[in-house]
Amino acid sequence: MRLYRQMFALPGVRTLMVLIFFARIPATAAGMVLTLHVAVGLEHGYGAAGLAGAAATIGIALGAPVMGRVVDRYGLRSMVLVTTLGEAAFWLFARFLPYPGLLVASFVGGLLVLPAQSIGRQAIAALVPADLRRTAYSMDSISTELSFMVGPALAVLLATQFDTRTAMLAMGFGVLTVGAAVFLVNPAVRTADEQAEATGERLPRRVWLTPRMIAVLVIGAGAVFILAGSEVAIVAQLRENGELSYTGVVVIVWSAISAIGGLVYGALSRTPGQVTLMAWLGLLTVPIGLAGGEWWVLALALLPASALCAPTIAATGEQVSRLAPAAARGEAMGMQSSAFTIGAAAGAPLVGFVVDHSSPGWGFALAGVGGVLVAAVAAVLIARQRQVEPVPAVPV
Repeated sequence: MRLYRQMFALPGVRTLMVLIFFARIPATAAGMVLTLHVAVGLEHGYGAAGLAGAAATIGIALGAPVMGRVVDRYGLRSMVLVTTLGEAAFWLFARFLPYPGLLVASFVGGLLVLPAQSIGRQAIAALVPADLRRTAYSMDSISTELSFMVGPALAVLLATQFDTRTAMLAMGFGVLTVGAAVFLVNPAVRTADEQAEATGERLPRRVWLTPRMIAVLVIGAGAVFILAGSEVAIVAQLRENGELSYTGVVVIVWSAISAIGGLVYGALSRTPGQVTLMAWLGLLTVPIGLAGGEWWVLALALLPASALCAPTIAATGEQVSRLAPAAARGEAMGMQSSAFTIGAAAGAPLVGFVVDHSSPGWGFALAGVGGVLVAAVAAVLIARQRQVEPVPAVPV
């Protein structure tokens, strides 16, 4: 725990971690609120809800790098002001729209989502020295797991105890609140030295979007592909067993073990490389479906792979902060968020399709094999860069 004590002793780090945890809660609740509003509030069914979610997802994937570039050029507060007002307007007014209008608004709202994840990762790179960033990004991954335990549950509570329009209204005020907090705190996104060296000129992507950086983004997408696919397979397996009521318990165990894995990872001075973590995460996911049996057997089968979830995500943040120059860090972090979004958007429907046409076990197998293939692609990209030019010895 020595590294964690050192990290939390740094000025501004404790405030940042608390701020970003609460800032993530609306983001983690958003998908559930939108799904329930379309499927239950508007009575259009879950297929239509999925389409609305897809529109929002595309918007988020396209908007994250753009908002990161705004931070690079104009500063954090300019971006926070635009996204806070834009996202809050979506939640406050979209609740009155008919379904066709909601589809369009979901895409626009996705473009203007307040990127709490990117803000946190940028601020960590500015506040935490390189030798403690692994610990800080591990803590950030743990915080993400905790926010996913709170956000969706809160969304369901509001939608069921009141109605979906009330839940959307609460989302609007929640976004305004966290956006105002981020605006007031205004965490640093560059160190003092980086600020002094800033020229205001746009740095060409070819300078920093190297094969190694692309490999990091691919691994980020692959990790979330496994998580999103596994979530679908978990629900399908429990439904097949007649134990759907235990879904919450299994997901909590899954998230808790991931958080513990992240905690251990952040306390280590030497760790496996990112490609290694990705490969093992995929390999350990493949056989989960063989467990079958009761819900607690499935929970136990999830433990080995879940322990590597947060470390793999944390390693992605650490590598992006190391490879991206300060002048382009916002855009790079935005691309990382887009990679996560694309991974989730691909994992859930692909695994769902396999489950519908075979069994939950094959869903876990697809998610795991996808992760292994991603690790292989990343290894090839890194090898390609090594052939082109010498690079510092960075764990892969």
